[in-house]
Amino acid sequence: SVDAKKHERVGEFKNAGRTWRPKGEPTEVNVYDYPDLGEGPAIPYGVYDVQRNRGFVNVGIDHETAEFAVESLRRWWRLVGRRPYGEAKEWLICADGGGSNGSRRRGWKWHLQRLANEVGKPVTVCHYPPGTSKWNKIEHRLFSQISLTWRGQPLVSYEAVVNLIGSTRTSTGLKVKAMLDRSQYDVGEKVSDEQMGRINLREHEVHPEWNYTILPQ
Repeated sequence: SVDAKKHERVGEFKNAGRTWRPKGEPTEVNVYDYPDLGEGPAIPYGVYDVQRNRGFVNVGIDHETAEFAVESLRRWWRLVGRRPYGEAKEWLICADGGGSNGSRRRGWKWHLQRLANEVGKPVTVCHYPPGTSKWNKIEHRLFSQISLTWRGQPLVSYEAVVNLIGSTRTSTGLKVKAMLDRSQYDVGEKVSDEQMGRINLREHEVHPEWNYTILPQ
């Protein structure tokens, strides 16, 4: 299960919610929420392993693009997924139908093809139908828990964002790893018809616009 969490402003800004602080020692934040008073945006892209109840979050600092989404999957595989799933025959990704991993995004499929080539496994993607994004398990099993972890705590630095995400735990055994991605991503990337024609994509019989498999070339 994959998705991008709401973008956050990094700096001494107020963060919604309440948290405990010693009496008389409140955390000082900026009076105004002007973006130029902070370090920049934090763009958390999450991968939630439903079977093992494990989360991985790649925190970008640039733009939420299809390339960034697929790079997050690549980092998950290298750092987390390869050990437990190295013998798996294929991947199954459940994703929303819009955003950086949208069903109509050419860049999403183009970069997934490159990833499938690298890992040598077919990658099956099942997008949730329009209006059903809340069915995505990552929303209520990972992202909601991260929001609880940092409620009321200003996200003063990128290090703080990564550390807070990585400290997220639940009584049901959820554990999360997080890392910072300082790469720059091109928001104007175009994928031509010729490039799309080279993607080794097999559409499924049921709702092929939402369900498909990309095979290694």
